[in-house]
Amino acid sequence: MADMTHIERAMAGLENKPADRLMTYPIACGVNRKLIGNGITYREWAHNPKMYAQAFIEGQKKFDFDFAIGLMDLSVMAGDLGAHVRMDEQNTPFVDEPIINSIEDYEKLEVPDVKKGRSAVLIEGTKLYCDVLKSQVITAGFVEGPLLALTQSAGAERVFMDMFTNPSAVHRALAVMTDYDVEMTKGFGQTGCAGLCWDYLWGNYSCLGDAEYDEFEGCSKYALKLNALTLKEGMAVAIHNCADLPHLDTQIKKFNPSIYSMAYYPLIPGSLTASEVIAGGYADKTLVAGQIDPQLFIRGTTEKITQVTKDLCQEVKTALCKRGLNNSPKYIIASGCEVPPDIHTKMENIAAVVDTTKKYGKFDT
Repeated sequence: MADMTHIERAMAGLENKPADRLMTYPIACGVNRKLIGNGITYREWAHNPKMYAQAFIEGQKKFDFDFAIGLMDLSVMAGDLGAHVRMDEQNTPFVDEPIINSIEDYEKLEVPDVKKGRSAVLIEGTKLYCDVLKSQVITAGFVEGPLLALTQSAGAERVFMDMFTNPSAVHRALAVMTDYDVEMTKGFGQTGCAGLCWDYLWGNYSCLGDAEYDEFEGCSKYALKLNALTLKEGMAVAIHNCADLPHLDTQIKKFNPSIYSMAYYPLIPGSLTASEVIAGGYADKTLVAGQIDPQLFIRGTTEKITQVTKDLCQEVKTALCKRGLNNSPKYIIASGCEVPPDIHTKMENIAAVVDTTKKYGKFDT
């Protein structure tokens, strides 16, 4: 089969049609700031929409990904709500002073103006890179789901305890977070991106069972409402969940995303390999992406990550064939979570994943 364009390949996967090869997207986001000039800090990149967008544009130019999905970090919403965010010069920001410290604080949350703060940077920056890249690849924005945004604002331990001791307070806060996500979704809907990727991290059996997850995120008041709005705004639904034991039946079969990004934890019993995910029928429903260890991009040699990618390509192609999905690019070779934006991440390892997939991800004709 002749080489396809990135968009042709993605559409073949979505439509269950044959393609020339597997797709690939190492989730290289903040690390791409290293491509736009010497000494650009994470703080500068995360507060400047033009820098934010240019990093993705330069990343696409250098690595030739099959997708462009614009993750900033997971403290954007909490920070704009008033939590203090520790912003190191060259690494992922994180909340170090939550805004919720008592039951009463759940009642004080108010939806901020998404035209201000880093929410605005995220939306405006997404529009800028989509304007440039949407004719080349499938583009998507990235946003935190309501339960993740709440745990970022309050701390996960507090929220999980309060689910059992003060569930009404948690639900009131989740309603505000969902309203915040509604405004973010409408903002992304004006960017021209083809999809919106939701981080629904807490659909995770290590933390919540099916009933708890359904009550506090997976129901019509929260995730299902936001997924429906995403589609209404003209964007496909994508989901990222780098949890160790994700709720695949809920997040794939019930939520019905176009793309599902997940991780693999070999030391945790029950964490599914790529071939097990395919054999379980999940790739029948969506494009599954995963599961290269993100730490290999810092700690691994180019030879090591090349071999890991080669082995994953072979595992995936074999599993797809056994499932009857011959020559269908239903699995995307990707990192299980973001490529670390650390200054020491090896850019050559990102290139190795893409180049190896192009070589060993080809389908036999």
